[in-house]
Amino acid sequence: MTLALYAHPFASYCWKALIALYENETAFNYHVVDLGDTASAAELERLWPFKKFPVLVDGNTSVIESSIIIEYLDLHHPGSVRMVPADAAAALDARFVDRFFDHYVHTPMQAIVAETLHGTKRDDVVAQARATLDTAYAWLARRMENRTWAAGDSFGLADCSAAPALFYADWVHSIGADFPAVRAYRQRLNARPSVARTIDEARPYRHFFPLGAPDRD
Repeated sequence: MTLALYAHPFASYCWKALIALYENETAFNYHVVDLGDTASAAELERLWPFKKFPVLVDGNTSVIESSIIIEYLDLHHPGSVRMVPADAAAALDARFVDRFFDHYVHTPMQAIVAETLHGTKRDDVVAQARATLDTAYAWLARRMENRTWAAGDSFGLADCSAAPALFYADWVHSIGADFPAVRAYRQRLNARPSVARTIDEARPYRHFFPLGAPDRD
């Protein structure tokens, strides 16, 4: 039975799952979620009552949360690229870096976007988010000094997480010249075919970005 992914091309957490699927050329049906459409929203709610995406459907199984989806694919629909290393210690490091990008890059980036989207623009919230991103960039710069990919020697789970996090974070709080290793890593990610495909599929939706999408990338 063909896998089905319920997602939206512009949603950053959906990118994580899409990149993993594209990386291994895994066959799936792509259901684009439109929360403004009653039927589409109801179908997502049937699968996951919190109405969050992405959701991967494999037969009678619904898999929730992007990191779990990637691990599920590794277990049940493996491809030539292993997303989580077989070695336990290496796998733990990959999962740690995945959480780093979600908590310390993705989350503050989305906080800044949300403040603009909801019209609140609380200075203290935005300032804290920007400070968190600066700390994250500095930590990542040290980690990436002699690395090609974020965890281990090959592209994997951590990089699926890094790609959307750094893509959008640089839009809302630029990765400065003080962090050349982070900027170079972001460029490598964007050039990866699975990531480039995901970026291209999201281009038609850039007008939805509340801060205004920059004329680059």
